Amino acid sequence: MELINYILAFDYSKYFIMIGRTLLILLFFKLLKFIFVFLTTKLVKGSKTRFMVHQTANVILNLICILFIFLLWLPYLKSVLTVISFISAGITIALRDIILNLFAGIYIKAKKPFKIEDRISIDDITGDVVLINDLSFVLLEVGDRINGEQSSGLIINIPNSLIFSKPLKNYNTAFKYIWDEIIIRIDINADLEKNKKEIMKIVNSNKTVSDIPKKMEKEVRNSTVDYRIYYNHLEPIIYTKVNGNYIELTLRYLTHPKKTRNVEDYIWTNILKQYKLKKINLYIE
Repeated sequence: MELINYILAFDYSKYFIMIGRTLLILLFFKLLKFIFVFLTTKLVKGSKTRFMVHQTANVILNLICILFIFLLWLPYLKSVLTVISFISAGITIALRDIILNLFAGIYIKAKKPFKIEDRISIDDITGDVVLINDLSFVLLEVGDRINGEQSSGLIINIPNSLIFSKPLKNYNTAFKYIWDEIIIRIDINADLEKNKKEIMKIVNSNKTVSDIPKKMEKEVRNSTVDYRIYYNHLEPIIYTKVNGNYIELTLRYLTHPKKTRNVEDYIWTNILKQYKLKKINLYIE
């Protein structure tokens, strides 16, 4: 009853004027953003630079807009807060998901479990982060590792709060390289060392693979400040296993997650070339 009486006695006329002024401020800053985007699209070259400029300007303009609105409402806050105190519990329940996403967005920006251009996997969805908003983040979906993790072209919006309830896999945290493996079958009677030597020659001839171990060594060294991570072997390696009528060679090497399919294509193409030249003895059923 106290709430109803307070609401009925409340002087709303001046607040309608304040709401109108608030809407004008929002419209003004919306126009400013539009003009800024238009100018930077014309003047700033490079899509990545243009994107970062747009994101930075958007944050700054939003903060200034909030400041203007706060200063506008400052003389009336006491009365407004009195009303808000009565209905805040109901609003909190109604906007629970939005509030949770908002706090998760603050967490993402502060702790940076991922950033723009990182490849991540969450809730069985894998993709490259293309945008981080206050309430959600956006992924450009990629396929699974079996299919080379290439882009599907689908844009997926994911609520920020999901990072609190689902495991997050980041391909770029600590270091930006991952291990990839290729299984190669050779004849049981083949010269094992000769075949290994030819395969290693192919792997090391790939510029992407050959340059990574030195870079990875530095990144692992830097990451030990924050993570208990270590590797004893960073160079490409081949593991041997006899499986029935053939020898199974598992080629393991470091690569960039976005170049996995290209590297695999390069390795297999050259293995097939060497097979035709009888330098590698592939097992064909």
